[in-house]
Amino acid sequence: MLGRVSRRGILAAGAATLACPAVAQGAALRIGLILPMTGPFASTGRQIDAAVKLYLKQAGETLGGRKVEVLLRDDTGTAPEVTRRLAQELVVREKVRALAGFGLTPLAFAAAPVATEAKVPMVVMAAATSVIVQRSPFILRTSFTLPQVTAPIADWALKDGIKSAATLVTDFAPGLDAEKVFKERFTAGGGQVVEALRTPLRNPDYAPFLQRVRDAKPQALFIFVPSGEGAAVMKQFAERGLAAAGVKLIGTGDVVDDDILNDMGRPALGAVTSHHYSAAHDSSENKAFTAAFFAANPAMRPNFMAVGGWDGMHLIAEGLKATNGAGEGEALLNAMKGKSWTSPRGPITIDASTRDIVQDVYIRRVEERGGQLWNIEFDRLPAVRDPGT
Repeated sequence: MLGRVSRRGILAAGAATLACPAVAQGAALRIGLILPMTGPFASTGRQIDAAVKLYLKQAGETLGGRKVEVLLRDDTGTAPEVTRRLAQELVVREKVRALAGFGLTPLAFAAAPVATEAKVPMVVMAAATSVIVQRSPFILRTSFTLPQVTAPIADWALKDGIKSAATLVTDFAPGLDAEKVFKERFTAGGGQVVEALRTPLRNPDYAPFLQRVRDAKPQALFIFVPSGEGAAVMKQFAERGLAAAGVKLIGTGDVVDDDILNDMGRPALGAVTSHHYSAAHDSSENKAFTAAFFAANPAMRPNFMAVGGWDGMHLIAEGLKATNGAGEGEALLNAMKGKSWTSPRGPITIDASTRDIVQDVYIRRVEERGGQLWNIEFDRLPAVRDPGT
């Protein structure tokens, strides 16, 4: 259990104050970006970092008319105490105007008390548990929530005639959110969940869980795993013969992450997922985004983490623009709340009261186009809010 960050504790670490940091007139505005750049979730960090760099390059390294310096810190993705320490150092020593990033829920939880006490806006670009925004009045989110993208796939499964399903989720807060929402929506519509399985967050072996699914013989398997884990799941799904046994793979878009989708090969074909972004999204905004991203990162396809980072920077930029580059603390926070714009993913709004994202959610199927695998959207649910858990 993470304790509250106290002023005394910060002072003991060598800090002078946890008040909102003052920035000298004309000095570069600093933004603290905390991401897993190493460790099992490094793909999340790489995607967000690449999108942040691209946004700043296109903005001329300025936001709101002020020069901006992004201070990137690696929290390795698995150590909340490291995330909390980095957030403290960025606020106190580096006097950042905002904190951003946060690859997984436990890491966002760890930084939340720092943002609250320092009154520094904290933009969550990746972590997806519903309750995150409630952990601090200074948190805003530009990613998504698991319930937001889970409810639509449960509804689609029922419409597609699926009456029995198993669930396989990673055993941490977002996975539990997904499991609960899928089961509630699916069973409320007359479906039956025959197995509810949870895998460990660290070093999971999916094989024994998938064997249990095959033995249970559901019509479909609903999967949630963190970004980057989909390739291992898909490989073992094929090796265990689930598709051949008639089990349809459905889930949230994390399992068919655009960043690694081509590496999954033919076993991924036909998987149906619900999510808020696909690199194949057909819009002028997304075509411009993906073209610029590919040009800057030739070996990497942008995924939903990248668009969360891109929109996070846009939100900070809009807040600074609205305050003529002088906004900080509550003034900057208030300037960001309620903002709406057209993202590469489609129209989005940061709800003024919840500080959470409202966005379209798409139903997609993995298809082969031009020799590559893509998540091809075939249905859209507009302006979806987090239904909570």
